[in-house]
Amino acid sequence: MIDLTIHDEAVLERAVQKARESNIIIPTFKQQYDPQLIPDVIKRKLADVGLWDLNPLNLFRITWHNDQVPSGGGFGGVDFLEIPRELTGINARIYTLVGKWFPTGAHKVGAAFGCLVPRLVTGQFDPTSQKAVWPSTGNYCRGGAYDSHLLGCESIAILPEGMSKERFDWLATVAGETIKTPGSESNVKEIFDKCWELRASGEDLVIFNQFEEFGNYLWHYEITGRAMMEVLNQVMGPNDSYRGVALTTGSAGTIACGDYLKDQFPTSKIAASEALQCPTLLNNGFGSHRIEGIGDKHVPWIHNVRNTDMVMAIDDAASMGLLRLFNEEAGQDYLEQKGVPLDFIEKLPELGISSIANLLSSIKLAKYYELDENDIVLTVATDSMEMYQSRILELREEEGPFTTLDAAAAYGQYMAGVTTDHLQELTYNDRKRVHNLKYYTWVEQQGKTYEEIQAQWYDANYWTNIHGHVDEMDTLIDQFNERTGLLAEML
Repeated sequence: MIDLTIHDEAVLERAVQKARESNIIIPTFKQQYDPQLIPDVIKRKLADVGLWDLNPLNLFRITWHNDQVPSGGGFGGVDFLEIPRELTGINARIYTLVGKWFPTGAHKVGAAFGCLVPRLVTGQFDPTSQKAVWPSTGNYCRGGAYDSHLLGCESIAILPEGMSKERFDWLATVAGETIKTPGSESNVKEIFDKCWELRASGEDLVIFNQFEEFGNYLWHYEITGRAMMEVLNQVMGPNDSYRGVALTTGSAGTIACGDYLKDQFPTSKIAASEALQCPTLLNNGFGSHRIEGIGDKHVPWIHNVRNTDMVMAIDDAASMGLLRLFNEEAGQDYLEQKGVPLDFIEKLPELGISSIANLLSSIKLAKYYELDENDIVLTVATDSMEMYQSRILELREEEGPFTTLDAAAAYGQYMAGVTTDHLQELTYNDRKRVHNLKYYTWVEQQGKTYEEIQAQWYDANYWTNIHGHVDEMDTLIDQFNERTGLLAEML
């Protein structure tokens, strides 16, 4: 769980001094979900800061509300897209939050913040001596390395060697060290094994494992959940209904937003999606796939399975085929001919590979429940094409040029052809089956207790006890900032 007690006053004082020396002011959770609360003096200073700059002020841009500009932007409404019916072929309305406009181009920078900052402001992490270790299948370790740099901490990024070239190129400029583990996004155990190796090395470090860190869950529950609620307040009419959220699980951090929305809409659904080539939730399966950024072959410790209504699988060929349709010239021309609005086509590069899988998952949910024009489904575009241009080049080499005929085939098979196969609506026993899979990873391999895995299922307060810590968390952040004195000097 999330421990917000002060552990070591001496460590906390060293963290405060480090922050003062490095000009670090930490934003509160409330400022992340409502940037209007950010002091005007900080907003003015951000006018000269690029979105990806390694500047501590960019901690205040860990929000869904950034202006959609690469430098100097302020804050507005939540960044989201409405997916047009001309593309989806269904009447239900799908809205996706857009992660491109976070620093690093992915919302995982927020999840990493939710893991590191509680340790920093409680004296549980010493930035003067300890290294922050970020095991991940991609964007989370990028976010962790970025946050660590902004917060004055040394970092180690761990990710599979099969991830995109852009990730490694970027990490080389930010992370203190990058460790490549064998395999691709499906090879999560190899990442965990590397973490145990680092623990045994005797080096002074703290491992922020996204698959078990409840700061990841809390950030998405409080920040992403509220952002989705803001979108609903903006787009819902008097006759509209919010029906559910569909997301590829990855670490199962983002899907915590579904828990927040269920608190507001108790009959809404939460759909957890994965790659068909590795259907762990759906069929206790295993394998390798190409939907970068989602981890497999286990159920994350922070996945509230008891609150999950549906599991489904997306063929990775669909994500890769639509990647070309959305980003190749012939594909975009074809979509324009199909009546997809040109202003939306221009925004298609805001959808990365897992974002496309999330879109397909939303269409599956809508088709399964036979939703109509008054029904709304939400999802997330975790990242954009910033990290995947090399994949386009690889596909061109493997498959040849992308023609109009290829575009028609990709649209017909992978978009218009979305079906409700490889999908299961979960009963009580189905949920328990998925939850029980946690045992083999977390109790047998990763040191969790039998008592806690039972509590996750049987204790009605287990998951709700993670919520509701924003005031307590923000008080600690405010106290930390007061001790550095930097904000007071600005005002």
